[in-house]
Amino acid sequence: MNLLMVNDEILTVENMKGDIPWNQYGIENVYTAYDVSDGKKCLNEYQIDMMLCDIEMPGENGICLLRWAREQGMPVECIFLTCHASFEYAREAMMMGCQDYLLIPARYEEIGAAVERVVNRILESRKARQYQQYGRQVIQEKLEEAVKSHGEKKSAKELIQDAIDYIMRNLGSETLNVNEVAEKLYLHPVYLNRIFRKEKGQSIGYFIIEERMKLAGELLKSGKLSAAAAAEQIGYQSYSNFNLAFRKYYGCTPGQYCKQ
Repeated sequence: MNLLMVNDEILTVENMKGDIPWNQYGIENVYTAYDVSDGKKCLNEYQIDMMLCDIEMPGENGICLLRWAREQGMPVECIFLTCHASFEYAREAMMMGCQDYLLIPARYEEIGAAVERVVNRILESRKARQYQQYGRQVIQEKLEEAVKSHGEKKSAKELIQDAIDYIMRNLGSETLNVNEVAEKLYLHPVYLNRIFRKEKGQSIGYFIIEERMKLAGELLKSGKLSAAAAAEQIGYQSYSNFNLAFRKYYGCTPGQYCKQ
């Protein structure tokens, strides 16, 4: 992180540069300028992340320097130092996005703490931008992958048929649910459930249960499988859950169903 100190009091600047343990506060390089003109040159020449800037200086003041930096599109943060608690200065600074304002003389520890707060704010902002960029990249990759695998955008009926095909191929999977189906089709589960219900008059969850029960009925009719084995074949690891679902669908237990 690079810091630029702008102050017309040369001795103050040099003392602060040498005496404050900048590395402890996240600063790697410290540059100095003694008026606004020098400050502009430094901002143009170096990648400055933050300014520690006096407001009252001969000629143009620190507010003018920050305004110029904003006009140039420089994403530089700023901590203003001033001897006067002027509301007008504070108002102008806040209008340009400067949230940090220290009255001098200030202890070095106080200045360091303010610098560290700004450093952390910059790092958090950069991290957020990285996450956004990563998110956009992932979305683009997913989109390209989906188009490659499934072609261009499909109609609602085509999507529903794809969902049904996937469900029927995976009825024996214990994890089968609307979220899994939606993920495979690169759709939001709420959207998929909505178009499925509109077309089929029932939710995907109920459709899965219904198809499982139909399959369970056929397996039991064969007489070759026990109810527990049939339950496993349709994705139920818990026999009690299978029994409950079976009774709700058929109105009888698997054993009664076999006798009938």
